[in-house]
Formats: sequence, structure tokens, C-alpha cells
Amino acid sequence: MSSSPTRESSTPEALDHVAGRWLARHEPELGRMRRYLHARPELGRQEFETTRYLAARLAEVGLRPVLLPHGCGLWVDVGPRADVALADATAPGRRRPTLLLRADIDALPLDDETETDYRSVTPGVSHACGHDVHTTILLGTGLALAARHARTPLPGTVRLLFQPAEELMPGGSLDAIDAGALANVSCALALHCDPAIDVGKVGLRVGPVTAASDQLEVTLRGPGGHTSRPQNTVDLVYALGRLVTELPATLTRLVDPRTAMCVVWGQVSAGSVPNAIPRTALARGTVRLLDRDTWRSAPDLVERVAHQVVAPYGAEVSLSYTRGVPPVVNDPGVTHLFERAAVASLGPEAVVSTGQSLGGEDFAWYLEHVPGALARLGTRTPGGPTYDLHQGRFDVDERALGVGVHLLTAAALLALDARAGVGPQNLPVRQDS
Repeated sequence: MSSSPTRESSTPEALDHVAGRWLARHEPELGRMRRYLHARPELGRQEFETTRYLAARLAEVGLRPVLLPHGCGLWVDVGPRADVALADATAPGRRRPTLLLRADIDALPLDDETETDYRSVTPGVSHACGHDVHTTILLGTGLALAARHARTPLPGTVRLLFQPAEELMPGGSLDAIDAGALANVSCALALHCDPAIDVGKVGLRVGPVTAASDQLEVTLRGPGGHTSRPQNTVDLVYALGRLVTELPATLTRLVDPRTAMCVVWGQVSAGSVPNAIPRTALARGTVRLLDRDTWRSAPDLVERVAHQVVAPYGAEVSLSYTRGVPPVVNDPGVTHLFERAAVASLGPEAVVSTGQSLGGEDFAWYLEHVPGALARLGTRTPGGPTYDLHQGRFDVDERALGVGVHLLTAAALLALDARAGVGPQNLPVRQDS
């Protein structure tokens, strides 16, 4: 008498077993994959080789990657097809959610200053934000889930999204959304390296976990003139000096201090000789804040204040305000799911609280459409040096790779398990305001 395969349950032991079973055979390969990607970084919307590498590795286990437009980035479904899952959800007693797991694949225009044998071979480009780690963890998670699906069908679909151009503004998440990556998706999860947290730990927070981040460019124009007669022209350098100091200060008195609205200039330039008042002056910077509602009104407010500050000096003002990202706002239910997965796969001591960062993260755009959460993955060797993100010496304790695979695999299985009562079908869907 033959028996049908027994469905693997989502008990803590089983959750840990799925990733553990795959890692027992492939953990060394996980490290090799990360080092291969680390040595071959590609800038945003140029990630052709990275995309080809991922597509080939996923196809080896029978998955069918879907390339994003222009050949940079891809997604692939593990489990029943998302359209079938959605149709099955209408049947009595059947719920077939689709969960999105996202990793970013682009690098930064920074020299790799590490002294490792896997340092970047591309001058001026490096994975100084840990996207090689995110990509490797998602690839390992996908391979582990595909192996589980081959043994016992998953109760829903896990969509792996390898997203390009997170570091650009506007970022590649908008490209992915426009290409249909969120079709039928119930909720979204992501990890981000955190060099301030020890390896083996996971930082979680309900509510905003990153900040809104936009870019600002202000150009001043005037007729120019001699520095001996500033009263006969428009002193653009003086006007620019007032702008770069008074605009940030004035904004702090016009918005709620709890939004932490912060304008920081990264480029200020005017003129080329000491005795001539220039005809143009330029300031470029970023606008960051913690509150989504204030972020939505920020462009009009910044433009109004800029004109008011410069008006007494007679300069012509033109302002370019580029939307970047809203804050990542972690859904309470999905954050709790992450916590349960961390406890089940890593132990209760693995979960730590994390604060809200003023850094921007374009994972936020997915959460404008579906509930989700971003977790902070510890990458620091306990007692070792800490190199911050976006520094040329940034590197990670590679034990974080296995930790990430354990966590994402457990979270995916919990999210798909309707019997556990924690899947996306039971999570509140946040409505856009």
C-alpha cells in the first residue's frame, strides 16, 4: 500500500530543518556565491552579468526566471504558479498566498579598500552596502525552498525578486512594480545588512524603520559683475551662502520636530576666480525625514522657503526636487511573523530591537501597495571592527549568510502556512492614504 508524501509541518523544528537540510550540503557554496558576486560588482541598471549568473543558477534547479526590462534583475516563482495559487484561493477551505522576498543586486561607485582575495576587480565599484550578501541569501533561500517544494509541494508561492538599481534615485523598485512583480502578491519581506548588530542577531521594529530620502538641486542666476561693486549686481555667492544655511534652519521651524526633517548639502559651487561675481551658483543635497505625511508635502514647502530666503538678494531661483523613497513602514503583523521566524530558526536570543534610520531604502515602494517588513541582519563579528555601510572597507562576517537563509526560509514557510494563522491571508492590508 503506497502513501502520499507527508506535508512538512511548520513547527519550529521543521522550519529550521528546511534551511538546515539545504545548508548542510551547500553552505560552503553559499560563501563561494557571495564572493563571486562581491568580486564582480555592477552599478544600478548595469547588472547584466549578475542577472545572467542568477538566472543560470536558478534554472539549474528547474526554476523559470522572468527577466525585468532591459535585462537587469529578475524574479522567479517557487511553488505553484501565482495565477494558479490565486484561483485556488477561491475554493472552499483553500488559501494560496503569494509572498514576495526581495533582494537588491546593485553596487556603489566606491573603491573596494578591503584586502581580501575576493575584493572587487572593477575599479571604482564595490559592494559597500552588502547587496552581494542580500542577493546570496535570497538565492540560497530560493534554492532551499525549491528543494523543499520538490519533496513536498509548498502551500503557496514564494516570489524571489532580485531587484536592480536600489542605490539610484528613483530606484529600481519602481521598474519592478511597473513590470508586474507585485501581481497577486500578498505581502513582502526583505533583509538589510547592519554592521552595528552582531552576527546571529536580527533587528526588528514595528512602524517606520527607515526615512524618506529625496534629492534637491537649487540653481541661482544673476547678471554677474565685479566684486568691488556688489551693489550693482546680484551677489550670488552671498545669496548661496544664505540659502545653504537658512533653508535647513527655517524648515526646522515649519515642520513638526518629530519628523526630523533634515537637509544636508553634498555639493556647493559658484564662480571660478576671486574678483568676479559669477552668473550661476549651485547647491545639491538630500532631504530626509521620518514621517510619510510630511514627506508628501515636502517639495512644495522646500521650494517656497528657497524662494523666500533668496528673494531679498534679487537672484533668480530654479529648483529641481527629485522624489526618492518614502519611509519603510513595517506592518505589525508581518513584523511579528519575522519575529516568530527568527525565534523558531535562530532562537529567542537572536531578536533585538532596532531604531529608525535616516537612511533611505526603496523597498518602501512595495509597502505602498502591500503589507510587509524589513529586518536588520547582523553582520558584525562580535568584538571585531565595525565598518559602516557605504565605506570602502565595509565587509561582513560570512556566518550571516547562513543566518539569513535560516530566517528567510522560516519566514516564508510561516507566511504560507494557513494552518498557523499567520500567513498573509490573515494580515491587514494597509490602504494608501
